[in-house]
Amino acid sequence: MKYKTETSAGGIVFKIVKHPSSNFKQVLWLITQHSKHKGWGFPKGLIGDKDSKESIEDAALREVEEEGGVKAKIVIDKPIEVKYKYRFGEYLVDKTVYYFLMEYISGDPKNHDWEMMDAKFAPTDEVRKTLTYKSDKEAFEQALKIFYNTT
Repeated sequence: MKYKTETSAGGIVFKIVKHPSSNFKQVLWLITQHSKHKGWGFPKGLIGDKDSKESIEDAALREVEEEGGVKAKIVIDKPIEVKYKYRFGEYLVDKTVYYFLMEYISGDPKNHDWEMMDAKFAPTDEVRKTLTYKSDKEAFEQALKIFYNTT
């Protein structure tokens, strides 16, 4: 078996929605469904796959826009680091993903790219039930702790 490493960056994007009939505010989170493996997660992708000098932050913002259809801003400088392994053909891939907590600026998840079959904003409980992978569930719980300690 051959081994390789990959490093990706992405975003855990929140949007605060105020309901018009009350002062109630709801926090929604951007999740995406991959068109190949059908799993639900957060937008992410390889760092530098389009520009070898791309920073981790720029890659994360780009992936959120491409896969999630929205523009966002990074609100916490230190990313949430996730590590896991997976098989790809004859390779065992050791993957590290850096997720940044981000706040929604503009755009519509319906404008996601071809890599995703769906993208949407969902409330916290739905996100917890919908995420496919343990690593994303753990990253989301870390993001929630950061979010509720800083907002």
